[in-house]
Order: sequence, then C-alpha cells, then structure tokens
Amino acid sequence: MAHSYVCVYVHIVFSTKDRRPLIPDDKHRLLCKYLAGIAKNYGMKALATGGMPDHLHILLSLAPEISVSKAVNVLKSNSSKLMKGESRQFAWQEGYAAFSVSTSALNEVIDYINRQEEHHKRRDFAQEYLALLKKHGMQYDPAWVLG
Repeated sequence: MAHSYVCVYVHIVFSTKDRRPLIPDDKHRLLCKYLAGIAKNYGMKALATGGMPDHLHILLSLAPEISVSKAVNVLKSNSSKLMKGESRQFAWQEGYAAFSVSTSALNEVIDYINRQEEHHKRRDFAQEYLALLKKHGMQYDPAWVLG
C-alpha cells in the first residue's frame, strides 16, 4: 500500500498541579485557543477544548506520526510556557487520561467538553475523573490515581 491513512480521535484529560485552580476564567479562552494552535502546529486538530480552573479536556484528531504521550507532552509543555507568563505558580500535574473516541461518538464528546461548567455544578474533578476511568473500564489504584 503506497499511502497511509489514519483516523484516531482521543479525548485527553489532565489537571493542574495538585488540582489547584490555576486557570483563571479570563485566561481560559486564550489557553484553549493556544492549545488548538499547538495541535495544528504538530499536524493534529483540536475538535474541542474546555475545562475548569483546575483541569482541561481536549478532543484531538492525532497526526499519524504522533503518539498519545507525545501529543500530551507537546500540549502540556508548550501551554505551560504561556501560562507561566501569567502566573509563575502555574504547572500541570504529572500524568493524564486518554480515551479513544469513535467517529460516531464525536458529537457527544464535543458536547461533553463544551458543557464542563454545567457538569461541575454536580461533581468535582475527582468524581468526574474517576467516573471517566470507570466508564472506559480502566483499572487504577485509588491511592495513586489523583496524585
């Protein structure tokens, strides 16, 4: 086969260090646009980006040559530089969660990411994160999962 065709969508979730509210409301939109720009520069596409002051969700279409861990690394490291310009205290927590998304579920995940404020009126980040891990059948150690 002369050509390679790749269609991989991933819902990625990561939090700020110690899940502190380090993403101010007035910088949230800028951060989301910046993350989309980083993705584009690496041949990926951010279909949705959103979150709360203590964490972010991003739905990515991966580039063929970039692994999930590499995608997360470039997103976190580059966006960290932007946010440190706003606050020297800013840092992302180590680790992340990544969930595969089928084409048929894209709109559902986009809606979920875009409605983060509404979701977090009912549950905090820890509850949301654990629910996502359980929904996707991921095994984890409760003592370590939230760092």
